[in-house]
Amino acid sequence: MNAAPGDGATYIVRGGNPISGTLKPGGNKNAALPMLASTLLGGEPVTLENVPDIRDVGAMLDLLGELGATVTAQEIGCWSVDPSTVSTQTLTSSLAGDIRASFLLAGPLLGRWGRAVLPRPGGDRIGRRPLDTHLHALIELGAEVEVLPDRYVMKAPQGLHGADIFLHEMSVMGTENAIMAAALAKGTTTIHNAASEPHVQELCRLVEKMGCPIRGIGTNVLEIEGQQDLGGATAVVGPDPIEVGSFIGLAAVTGGRLKITNAMPQLHHRMTRIGFERLGIHWENDGQDIIVPAGQTLEISEDLTGGIPKIDDGPWPAFPPDLTSIAVVLATQARGTILIHEKMFESRLFWVDRLISMGAHIVLCDPHRAVIVGPARLQGQDLASPDIRAGMALVIAALCAEGESTIHNIKQVERGYENLHERLQSLGADIERTT
Repeated sequence: MNAAPGDGATYIVRGGNPISGTLKPGGNKNAALPMLASTLLGGEPVTLENVPDIRDVGAMLDLLGELGATVTAQEIGCWSVDPSTVSTQTLTSSLAGDIRASFLLAGPLLGRWGRAVLPRPGGDRIGRRPLDTHLHALIELGAEVEVLPDRYVMKAPQGLHGADIFLHEMSVMGTENAIMAAALAKGTTTIHNAASEPHVQELCRLVEKMGCPIRGIGTNVLEIEGQQDLGGATAVVGPDPIEVGSFIGLAAVTGGRLKITNAMPQLHHRMTRIGFERLGIHWENDGQDIIVPAGQTLEISEDLTGGIPKIDDGPWPAFPPDLTSIAVVLATQARGTILIHEKMFESRLFWVDRLISMGAHIVLCDPHRAVIVGPARLQGQDLASPDIRAGMALVIAALCAEGESTIHNIKQVERGYENLHERLQSLGADIERTT
């Protein structure tokens, strides 16, 4: 998989068309990346199906190949990784510095080979995202960690050992690294204050299939029985709830009727529904599918206590942080006033100046809070995508705006959304991708 598509490309978007039709969501980026990292844990091939064709996944597959693993495309969306050919535990590629998920390789490399040398990871610039939670967990499992200006050198010459760990924060990737390292540690590891997002649960189930028992999946306390060796497995990456939430909002603000198949609404979208209903956005559950009705009138619900209504994010099962940017643009199209409180990352809201330039009525109170007054008639503008989710929010804004918008730096959006312009075109959007 080529990790570089999208460099220098732009979207040309003409707003005004309703987004209608049927959409099958892609595989969950936030599940696929740790599941790919976990393929290094065993001595046999692991096959993953429904893997999204996005930049970050392409980068992770390339990094696995750089380590010496045999990476094979079985068919579209299906990849096999054979870790028996791994020849190094050191990454030097610039790709490792491009995606934050490259650091998920620390746990498997330490657990299996007792050594990992990784560059400082990249990813979205949405605020401070220290790796302390990862490193402290690995140290408690017996790793020696040296922090250098450009890389992390981690060693466990005597192997890892089970430990009773209380994570410094409910970090998703920190939890995932601890799970993978503990799977090959001697003895039992208990992880307290663990993240419990559905994609963490998917990783746990894959590691179980490889031969490591895990108790407490879906809770904030995990108990992992470390094994001397793990085997291969086959798993299917679940649907991406952030993509589903993005398209629910897009259909609602453009007035279209959209059916999203295999969306797993009861697992993923109960809190998303609560947040979106505050904006006047409704949908119907039909088994595992979601149906967004056409012609919705968006109006912000009054707060029962008389205050300004609010949407705020938090760790699972709270409103997903990755949908905060989407909620901001949706709020610009709803009648009323609402506060969006981004609790997790202090720079995630800094992109709203782009929406203001399009005509949105937004007051950025501080790095974490924005007050939006709607509805606003947005006008097409020349825009640039700062990160994955803000980039998708700008695409949504452009699709409900009057006139033409140009969105630059779309490689950021394409890190998280598969074949976005083609899928939007199939749903009626007037969007072109130019290079």
